[in-house]
Amino acid sequence: MFQEVHQRVIKAKDMKLEEFKTKFIKLKEEGYILSKRSGPTGIGYTLESSLGILENNNAKPDIEGAELKAHRTKEKSLITLFTFNNKVWEMPPLEAIKKYGSLDTNGRKGLYYTMSLKPNSTGLFLEVTKAAISVRHISGEIVASWSLQNLADRFIQKIPSLIFVSAHTEERAGKEYFHFYRAQLMKGTSSELLENQFKEENILVDLRLHDKGTSARNHGTGFRIYEHKMPELFKSIEDIV
Repeated sequence: MFQEVHQRVIKAKDMKLEEFKTKFIKLKEEGYILSKRSGPTGIGYTLESSLGILENNNAKPDIEGAELKAHRTKEKSLITLFTFNNKVWEMPPLEAIKKYGSLDTNGRKGLYYTMSLKPNSTGLFLEVTKAAISVRHISGEIVASWSLQNLADRFIQKIPSLIFVSAHTEERAGKEYFHFYRAQLMKGTSSELLENQFKEENILVDLRLHDKGTSARNHGTGFRIYEHKMPELFKSIEDIV
């Protein structure tokens, strides 16, 4: 029966939501299945290949504009939502590195910090208001600031809607097995939802830049969330299977 369900391999963008529902229900009824790839990416690859979807490595939406994402129910790791640096620096990035940076293992000075509401060892922390979040120093100096509405707009641009698939996991003889048991369709967000998640410290901010001599090399400020908290970002959540 399993082979009959997944005999047609297609691109995700060619799959309609109703076809996804039909295939997912049958996959759910299969119970636990062996991971088709070892490691963290095994769950997404196993889901997509089991549904007959070609692996998608680009950032474009998957099924009818909704990105497809699978997660392990007990997994609490951080994933990157998006990066955003445009016009956010309140002080020159190189100056911020020289003032608040620390040396990495290569002796290079940089700002490679995961920011939260609590000050780190250099005195930098994240402050959240109704309108914005900012990286500040305990002296009161503002390093960078982001409008929460701009972040909400960026989030919707990156993830207009999401099909969030949950899976129980088991390990048998050193092999990982998944039981895909729920699929939820999530849409929309707001600056208020983001504000709450920053305050709950479910979203953290990764600064990733270093001193390149006469300028700063910025790898992009990352906004990251604990995977199991993804539903907290959306206005509407619908159990579709």
